[in-house]
Amino acid sequence: MGDILFLGHRVPYPPDRGDKIRGFHILKFLAARKRVHLIAFADDTRDMKRKGGLAKLTGNRSIIWRSKSRATAAIEALMSRKPISLTAFDNASLREAVESILSRHSIDTIYVFSSQMAQYLPARPRQKIIMDFVDMDSAKFDSYAKQSHGPMGWLMGREARLLLQHERAVAHRADASLFVSEAEAQLFRDKTGAERVHVVENGIDTEFFDPTAQFKWIDTTGALIVFTGQMDYRPNIEAVTWFVESILPHIHVRHPNARFAIVGRGPTDAVKALARQRGVIVTGEVADVRGWIAAASVVVAPLKMARGIQNKVLEAMAMARPVVASAAAAEGIDHARKIRVGATVGEIAEQVIAVLDDPKGAAQMGREARAQVQGRYSWEARLAPLDAILGISIKAPPRRNVA
Repeated sequence: MGDILFLGHRVPYPPDRGDKIRGFHILKFLAARKRVHLIAFADDTRDMKRKGGLAKLTGNRSIIWRSKSRATAAIEALMSRKPISLTAFDNASLREAVESILSRHSIDTIYVFSSQMAQYLPARPRQKIIMDFVDMDSAKFDSYAKQSHGPMGWLMGREARLLLQHERAVAHRADASLFVSEAEAQLFRDKTGAERVHVVENGIDTEFFDPTAQFKWIDTTGALIVFTGQMDYRPNIEAVTWFVESILPHIHVRHPNARFAIVGRGPTDAVKALARQRGVIVTGEVADVRGWIAAASVVVAPLKMARGIQNKVLEAMAMARPVVASAAAAEGIDHARKIRVGATVGEIAEQVIAVLDDPKGAAQMGREARAQVQGRYSWEARLAPLDAILGISIKAPPRRNVA
């Protein structure tokens, strides 16, 4: 039996953001079954220095710095009639690394994490191809197109159309196409007609995200509403802007001293500007997000657009915090009424107020939420379907000689 080649659009270490968390746990799952070689991009200089953290999980590792600017990628895309999402990740060094691994090692499975990496597949692969789309990127850009106007609307529409063509072609070649939720998988089937489409959901490390674990607590008084996420990511920017401008004023009528903390790395200028609004805190990157989650009176996920399962929701549930999510953010999560959900400004504000009005009930909701993720969302349970998809199982322990 051969090895596995894992192609990632972002090096899955450290597991400190959504895509890297899923990538890390899948890599760990695969490494327990076969030798895995990793080829991935890095777009954070710190990740280039910390790649040794994957040594125990991988055979060969090639981490390629991705420095191409968006402007350059856009020009290349327009000239080549390709989606920007592909030209942004087109890199000769990475292509050479893939060719080298395939020529030097016996690879029988290629695990492709994110559709941008499918461009590095051999023209006629002899290996089993597992395409982890995670979610449907073309649908995301279609939503952007509907929200935009003029040249930007045209560009987003173009990206959606070309990505859909790419996704359809890749799914046709793949032995299995994976998505993070059944809703996302069904959307893909409906849009592309693809077969061999499977659901492999995200999980949560409930030992790390544990309210009784050792971490630095955030000292706070009064009601604290918390949002966590990568703060240069468009859906997150739109979510916190909507919350601050439209939802928080309603909450302040009932709870005038309530504060809203936006916790996450890379806040854009627009996000930083929100700190000038009443009761708003923008932390930027924090060493350990658990302290902020634990200090929250309520964690919110007011995403207008969300694809798949939201790690931020699972993390808050695991930390036994009450959660109020938009309908979009709650989709795909089997929360069984363990979190509160709203679709409109009024509904979300009403749900947050209800949590803040009833601390005892909120604490009970948090405990039930943690129990839910412990029973339903362990990584081991969520990734179990991969064994059948890959046709492999965990490595057998070495045989011992009996005297």
